[in-house]
Amino acid sequence: MKRTTFYTYMTMATLLLSAAACKKDYQDPSGPSQDQAFSSPQAITNTAVGLQANFVKDRTGLIYTTTTAGSLLSGETFVTNPGNADEGQLGTGGNTVLNNNVIVTGMWGYTNKILFDAENILRATNTVVTDKGYASGLIAYTSIFKALALGVQANFWEQVPDTIGKPDAVSDDVHFIPGKQGYVRAVRTIDNALNTIAANPISTSITPFLPKGVNIVNTLYALKARYALYAGDYTAALDAAGKVDLTAAGVSTFNFNPQVANPIFTLVSSTSNIYQVVDSTMGLPVALEPTPTDARIPFYMTRQATGLKFVINGFFKSNIQPIPIFLPGEIMLIKAECYARTNRLAQGLVELNKVVTKKPADDPFGVGANLLPVAVATIPDLLTQIYKHRRIEMFMSGQEIEDQRRFARPTTERKRNYFPYPFVERNDNPNTPADPTF
Repeated sequence: MKRTTFYTYMTMATLLLSAAACKKDYQDPSGPSQDQAFSSPQAITNTAVGLQANFVKDRTGLIYTTTTAGSLLSGETFVTNPGNADEGQLGTGGNTVLNNNVIVTGMWGYTNKILFDAENILRATNTVVTDKGYASGLIAYTSIFKALALGVQANFWEQVPDTIGKPDAVSDDVHFIPGKQGYVRAVRTIDNALNTIAANPISTSITPFLPKGVNIVNTLYALKARYALYAGDYTAALDAAGKVDLTAAGVSTFNFNPQVANPIFTLVSSTSNIYQVVDSTMGLPVALEPTPTDARIPFYMTRQATGLKFVINGFFKSNIQPIPIFLPGEIMLIKAECYARTNRLAQGLVELNKVVTKKPADDPFGVGANLLPVAVATIPDLLTQIYKHRRIEMFMSGQEIEDQRRFARPTTERKRNYFPYPFVERNDNPNTPADPTF
């Protein structure tokens, strides 16, 4: 993971050409130099805004790669056109997923790009931006994407880089740590942002320059709850989840327009030429299938009279459909799981049933099961129900494989545990771990 030059925005073609050449040189000769990109508050802000573009845009961004990987590997979706070889590898799974798979390589490249840019933004903000409130906003917004990138790597790879590397460093300067430690790094990043905001509240002067839709503080707490849970820190996860505003005022989304469109709708839903949902079982085994009257089924998929029986709906039904960064139901289920993992069955069941009984009209996004409450007598049964409702409530969220591993679901329910490491990393970094066998 040698980092020899400043990462600039790139197309997937540039990424793949760089990967094929075994280089990590992403300097755009026509773009600004690194010094120019971090020379003023506005220039730093522009770079920070670019983090979101890399996360959401087209087939190259992390929305597409995580949603595609999570849904195909867990059996929520299936490939409709075998000509899409890279998605086809994920749909088949196992050793058919190659180290040069475009989705695997793209996810690895863009998480590292976001991390590299985020580190430069955070470093420059502390020295260039003198307005403490403006700096606080920059640090907090940037930390969201740094945490998300760390979370994506820990979700899909067994081990993750321990640093982003340093400019002009030798190729063996980056070592690897267990993926669970990647979640710990994400939580640490968020804590730094929250401490910064506590010391200097975010100034409204930065608001006009940041993309609309992202509720910065609420997102930080939600992501802290998510990644602290994944790291096994149930106290921190429960505390953070309790601070998330679950009303419409707390909504946080990636917003789109005709120029930067919802990538899953544009590439997948609108054509059905890459993949589609399997059916109303949502990829779950028979014992965990949704109740037929579960109102989340028609939210996430539409039943058709002809052609494919079910097609994608939910957050991927139009080119300008916003995609939530987190769902209120996820936060409720995080609370339920934290209680369950600490042997507090009654409290966990209360939180679970908030999701089970939630009506679509009572959810800011319209996600609601509208079912009768469930009853469980043991912690294992409670955890099984939490897993089931996470998979239904958070359908096609990119979190499926982490959930399957964490809840110790049978490996027959997924196509892989972790991705292999892309050749672009292995060929450049002798510390790259061996590929997982599954």
